[in-house]
Amino acid sequence: MTTVLEKDALTTKQKVLAFTLTLLTFVMGTSEFVIVGLLTEVSSDLNISLAVAGTLVSGFAIAYAIGTPVLTAYVSRFPKYPLMLTLISLFIVGNIISALSGSYELLIFSRVITAVVSGVLVALSMSIASDIMPESKKGPIIALIFAGFTISNVIGVPLGTLIGQLGNWQLTFWFTTLLGVISLVMSIFILPRKLKVQKASAKEQLGLLTNPRMILAFFIPTFSIAGTYTIYTYITPILEEGLAIPTSYVSVILLAYGAFSIFSNVLAGKIASRNGVSKLRYVFIVQAVILGSLYFTMESTLAGLVSLMLMAVMIYAMNATIQLYLMNLATVYFPAAKDFASSLTPVAVNIGIALGATLGGYVVANGGYVHLSWAGGICALIASGLAYASYRMDRKESFSGSEAYEGADL
Repeated sequence: MTTVLEKDALTTKQKVLAFTLTLLTFVMGTSEFVIVGLLTEVSSDLNISLAVAGTLVSGFAIAYAIGTPVLTAYVSRFPKYPLMLTLISLFIVGNIISALSGSYELLIFSRVITAVVSGVLVALSMSIASDIMPESKKGPIIALIFAGFTISNVIGVPLGTLIGQLGNWQLTFWFTTLLGVISLVMSIFILPRKLKVQKASAKEQLGLLTNPRMILAFFIPTFSIAGTYTIYTYITPILEEGLAIPTSYVSVILLAYGAFSIFSNVLAGKIASRNGVSKLRYVFIVQAVILGSLYFTMESTLAGLVSLMLMAVMIYAMNATIQLYLMNLATVYFPAAKDFASSLTPVAVNIGIALGATLGGYVVANGGYVHLSWAGGICALIASGLAYASYRMDRKESFSGSEAYEGADL
């Protein structure tokens, strides 16, 4: 007799698929974030100001946020296997163009291509994981795939930056091109070839954004991430001026922050596998307390560092739950838009980063670094309120486990 545990256990093929999709997000994360560590080299080599070079970062984020849902809505009607391989190939081409760029215009063009393609690849990866993995493993596996981005910040970005500093910044993009080729080869053999495709026009899928439930759910991660990035955007001056940490130690602390954020993905998987939607409002309250604690702990170097590391542990705790929730809401209201819905979490996160950075800039300009703590905490409390409202609406509509949420309890 087959037990529940045996039924929900991952097969070898599913484990390899999970690894392949995580490797893919690691490669995309490295390609996206490595430019941050090379801005000085790029600005000098292309003879542009550091501010103009900074648009290579913001331009990527804007292209990602705008282009991802639109392109996902258009291409999701096509079979996923050839579509994934085509998009990974375009990702490789984008990195090759970056490596060959001798002008700012060509480099920003290649970054835009890479951004939009990366966004769709993330959406499709999440959708494939949702379709293939056992029900009880969906949350942890999606959290693992998200973890690829976190690991890229801890391993890929420092390695890519080192390559660029020892050689040149173009060499770094040849490195990300190589990683892309490795991902393509693995995907050719590992990705499932026959996945169900529900066809719908781009207009019909984009119409999902007019659904009040989707809009409400979309802004939950936006405000949660905004809360963290209100503080994180200014983490270097907070460390140096607020906690009196020598500049030479900042990079080590940032590496530690990245390592702690990996635990956030582990936490995300556990939350998602245990009726995550019902717990999100409490998760964000804990996040608010941690963010707000910096107001009191900034007087102490050790206590302040504890607050910052706990902030890292909470940053992605909601990712897997929200990802599944948006896809399940789409299944309830418009099943053909599931792939489109899977693209919304990364978009919400990018908007949250922009919102947090903007809010943080306003607070610093009109107050001081210490006041970033309560501003971030308020954002987290707003996320908690939105999560509670969304959960209550689920209860009111009596959605079953196969619909918007997995048997949430009060």
